[in-house]
Amino acid sequence: MTRYPDIPKPIRSGLVVVDPDHGTPQRVIVLQFNPDTLERSIAPQSAGDSGDAGGGGTGSGDRNEALRLKGPAQETWKFTAEIDATDQLEIAAPDGIHPQLAVLEMLVQPTTAQLRAATRLAQNGSIEISPIEMPLTLFTWGSKRVMPVRLTELSVNESAFDVHLNPIRASLSVGMKILTVSDLPAGHRGADLYMAHLAQKERLAAAARGGGLGAPGLGGAGLLTGRG
Repeated sequence: MTRYPDIPKPIRSGLVVVDPDHGTPQRVIVLQFNPDTLERSIAPQSAGDSGDAGGGGTGSGDRNEALRLKGPAQETWKFTAEIDATDQLEIAAPDGIHPQLAVLEMLVQPTTAQLRAATRLAQNGSIEISPIEMPLTLFTWGSKRVMPVRLTELSVNESAFDVHLNPIRASLSVGMKILTVSDLPAGHRGADLYMAHLAQKERLAAAARGGGLGAPGLGGAGLLTGRG
């Protein structure tokens, strides 16, 4: 019996590999420990970011485009994940954490079947071979953050081993790029999932409390109209 029955079980973050055609989950990768920190970088796709506006100013780009966006912002996430077999002593681990590491590494690797198929096409004289398409990967951080991603970085630091030199503890630096409607073809399931993710942001933004003009020291509306 648990000592604190009223404490809710924490939700685990993780990755879900989805069949983009049918939307069925192919694999669920649950992180053993939720990362302590998340580093997020958001870069707007502004329409007027290149060139000089002229006129002796220091602005860049076409001044008529200064407030225009070409598409969704480009967002990247970085976090550190920990895997530790010694935290799960009741579970047999004859290969250490090799399986957990392999699952993550296969998110950025084509399969042997895909590579053999590409080799057969090349041997048969195919002039153009399309790049290998990977399954759709979703990153989940609670119910309010479910988004399609592409892994851009996977750095593994193995720090402990068993007597057979199987890794039993590792720290992983994971970098991801959120895939938007600008990255995916129209009608792709990932594009629909990104739109749902963006709609969730809109709902959260609408729930935020607004402030009055007095808080930032703007006593009257004239300051905003240029007549103050």
